[in-house]
Amino acid sequence: MSSPAQARIDLDAISGNVAVVREQAGGAEVMAMVKAEAYGHGLVPAARAALAGGATWLGVAKLDEGLRLRAAGVVGVPVLVCLGVPGEDYDRGVADGLDFAVGAPWLLDELTAAAERAGRPVRVHLKADTGMSRGGATPEDWPGLVDAALAAEAAGAVQVVGLMSHFACADELDHPSVPRQLATFTDMVESAEKAGVRPEVRHLANSAAALTLPDARFDLVRPGIATYGLSPAPSLGSFGLRPAMTLTASTALVKRVPAGSGVSYGHTYVTDRETTLAVVPAGYGDGVPRHGSNVLPVLAGGKRRTIAGRVCMDQFVIDLGDDPLAAGDEVVLFGPGDQGEPTAQDWADALDTISYEIVTRIGGRVPRVYEGGPAAD
Repeated sequence: MSSPAQARIDLDAISGNVAVVREQAGGAEVMAMVKAEAYGHGLVPAARAALAGGATWLGVAKLDEGLRLRAAGVVGVPVLVCLGVPGEDYDRGVADGLDFAVGAPWLLDELTAAAERAGRPVRVHLKADTGMSRGGATPEDWPGLVDAALAAEAAGAVQVVGLMSHFACADELDHPSVPRQLATFTDMVESAEKAGVRPEVRHLANSAAALTLPDARFDLVRPGIATYGLSPAPSLGSFGLRPAMTLTASTALVKRVPAGSGVSYGHTYVTDRETTLAVVPAGYGDGVPRHGSNVLPVLAGGKRRTIAGRVCMDQFVIDLGDDPLAAGDEVVLFGPGDQGEPTAQDWADALDTISYEIVTRIGGRVPRVYEGGPAAD
């Protein structure tokens, strides 16, 4: 069944992007981050495409995402759950063989209890707060967390397979926090290993660090946005990545209006001449930002146009001037840029945000149409 708007996802691009990161990482393994519906691209299809491109680990934010991957048959590959809250169904997570990032004693306790009930150890990655002041144990709390994990490991409830942290500013050239975090992580890894931890992997690098900071790659890198072909540091170029999402909509209505016609809510756009307007059936209910009103570019009739007036919940309007367009003609909101269409980065620049937000916010009522790549459910 056709839809007035759709997001075409190039699975071969996802596989190719992982291959680019893998080559750049110089021997480090790749954990493709597929959280938040794979940044809007579709959790399971994107995960399979990433594995086809050479990823050997997958990363998610929440337990449910990891359980969904296992339920879809994504097995035989480690899946790291990076964020948890008290009281979640950790019994299911342990039963499904998920890995867990652990930066607080309460989570270690809940996972240990779940592992004891399951009669099998749970795989954990101890998370260090090296300066982001978000998740993870601070340097002061780190020894206590390490000792507790080692005690649980000795009791057979835990297997410490990783030591990890996360950069705050790796996408900013020469930010002073980057070498500080790298040094702090190195020290915290050293102290954990002296205490007796024997990690399978040490990992710190996100997309930006994986592509630009060789010293931060350690045993494993965790590309997120780069997996989907968008640069984590646009000022440094594309790194050979290819955007995987193309967002399109079929024109719903085309009509002539006189000069002085107010367009959309609030009449924030008024025509200065007789002109042709086209209604495009995608709005903030689909993930087109409302603050993109009168700002965002799209490609229609072979030319870039700017949204005219306010973005509505289900639609927006473009001013075509005297150019022809017919109901049913395709409008490209953003894509790789090959045909002159805007990219997600163009939208991000226009809105003073990041490309991550642009693709991730595309809503669930916009169907994903998959092209290329491995078979997907």
